[in-house]
Formats: sequence, structure tokens, C-alpha cells
Amino acid sequence: MEVILREDVDKLGSRGQVVKVKNGFARNFLFPKRIAIAANEGNKKVVEQERQSWLRKEAKIKTDAEGQAQLLSGVSLEFARKTGEEDHLFGSVTALDIEEGLAKKGFTIDKKKIHLDEPLKVLGEHKVSIRLYKDVHAEITVNVVKES
Repeated sequence: MEVILREDVDKLGSRGQVVKVKNGFARNFLFPKRIAIAANEGNKKVVEQERQSWLRKEAKIKTDAEGQAQLLSGVSLEFARKTGEEDHLFGSVTALDIEEGLAKKGFTIDKKKIHLDEPLKVLGEHKVSIRLYKDVHAEITVNVVKES
């Protein structure tokens, strides 16, 4: 069965694309969740109109994300943490800490967008990447210092 995707679906296709899927997958998953519609001439015209409006919205979101990335590029956060012998941290700096630090500076960034392989457990200056949109990233500086 051929369907037109109304949303991006991993390992299947992107919005507006006509793909061939099994009948059961379309009936039981794609159609009820309104992820896809049957591929016929009438639906192709409707989806093309939706696609055009979606492209305009996406361009605006990407432009906003690029503007926010420029603002974030100069941001530096400092966190004071307790340390033990040989400057080992008792705690760590997590994505939630960075999210709260950015909120204090007026930025609303979801912690899921902050890319940390693992929490920061070492004193010093660290570069942290924030994924604002599909291909828009910003890099901030996080400085972890001893608590006095």
C-alpha cells in the first residue's frame, strides 16, 4: 500500500514523501495516529499544501534557533562545587544544573537539548554543546571551580 507521510518517521521517510508500506502497518499504526494518509490524487494536493506551510514554519523556527545560537555562543556559566582531596568533586554538574544556570541568564533551554556525554566531574573549563534545532548547535563554556 502506498501512503503519504504527514510527519518524519525514522527509517521510513520524511514529511510529504510517498512510501510503500504493508497494509497492516498503515491501518493499525500510521492511519490512526494521523502520521500518514492514503496516496491518491486528492490527498497529494492536500499534503503538498501542508508541506508548503510546514516548510515556511520550519524556516522560521530555524532562523529563530540560529539567532538564539548567536546569543548563546558568548555565554559562560560558573559552578562552585565541594571538593575533596586531590580536587575530586563530591558532586557533579549535570544538564539540569546547566539548564538552571541558563534560566538565570534569561535563556529557556530544555535539558534534553544540552549534550553531555556524562556529568562534569572535573574542575576546570568545559565546552558544552547545545542542540537548538536539527542542524543548529551552540557551544557554551562551563567553568567548574572549588567551593570556598
